[in-house]
Amino acid sequence: MCRVVDLRQAVLAKNDVAAQVLRTELTARGTTVVNLLSSPGSGKTALLERELLLARERGVAVAALTADLATENDAVRLARSGVPVKQVLTDGLCHLEAAMLGRHLDGWLPEDTRLLFVENVGNLVCPAGYDLGESLRVVLASVTEGEDKPLKYPTAFGLAQLVVVTKTDIAGAVEFDEAAFRANVEQVNPGVEVVLTSARAGDGLGVLLDRALAAGSGAGTHTPVMARQQHGHGHGHGHGHGHEHEHEHEHEHGHDHGHDEGGHDHEHEHPHVHTVAQTR
Repeated sequence: MCRVVDLRQAVLAKNDVAAQVLRTELTARGTTVVNLLSSPGSGKTALLERELLLARERGVAVAALTADLATENDAVRLARSGVPVKQVLTDGLCHLEAAMLGRHLDGWLPEDTRLLFVENVGNLVCPAGYDLGESLRVVLASVTEGEDKPLKYPTAFGLAQLVVVTKTDIAGAVEFDEAAFRANVEQVNPGVEVVLTSARAGDGLGVLLDRALAAGSGAGTHTPVMARQQHGHGHGHGHGHGHEHEHEHEHEHGHDHGHDEGGHDHEHEHPHVHTVAQTR
C-alpha cells in the first residue's frame, strides 16, 4: 500500500513541476490560463461560448482548448465564437495533465493570446488533483445538480478560486436552494466567490471573463484554505493533491485507473493516449 501511495504522490509531484514550468512560460508571454472543471452536463460549454463571444467583442485575444473522452462536439460549438479552438480527445483518460496540455499548446496557441480557457474533461474527481499551470481555477455546477454538490466533491470545490452556478434561469423549476448551496461551498472553501449565471438568459455574463482578466493583470486571487493546508503556503493558483477516491492506484506498469464520477473504467496513462487536435 505504501508503494502505491508513494507512486501516486510522485506522479502528482511531477505534474506540479511541469505545471509551474508551463505557468512561468505562459505568464512570460502574457497568457493567462483558466482551468474550468465541472460534471458532465453542467452547461460550461454553453457559458464558455457566450464568454468567448463577449471577449471577441471586447477585443480580447482569447483561445479555448476543450478535452473530452470522445467526439469533437464541444469544439464545434465553441468554434462558432470565431476564436481559435482546439479539441483534445483523451481516448478514455479522465483528466488533463500539465505536460499533456503543454504539448498541445506547442505550435498552436497564437502568440498574442491573452486568455486561454481550458475546458477540462467532465468530472469532478480526477481533474481536481492536477494543476495545469492555471492562474485561475473555476468550478461550475448547475442548479440541477443539487445543493450538496460541494460536500460530495470537497477537493474540486475546496481548491476552486471561483465557483460558478449555471442554468439559474430554471432554478425555480428545480427548487434550487441558493442559500444552502452557498453555505455548503463556504464549508469546504471559506471566502470563495460564488457567481450566478445563465447562458440562456444572459445573467452573470461577463463575470467569468472579468475575473480571468483580473487574474492575468496581477490582481489577487482567492487562496483556498485547502491549498494552504496542503502546501503550507498560498500560490495564487489552484492546485492540490486531494482525492475523493482512495482506490485510484498508480502501478509500475504505467496504468492509471480513471474514474469519472464514480465510474471504474481502467484507462491507460498517456503513453497510450491518442489525441486529436483540431484548430478551427
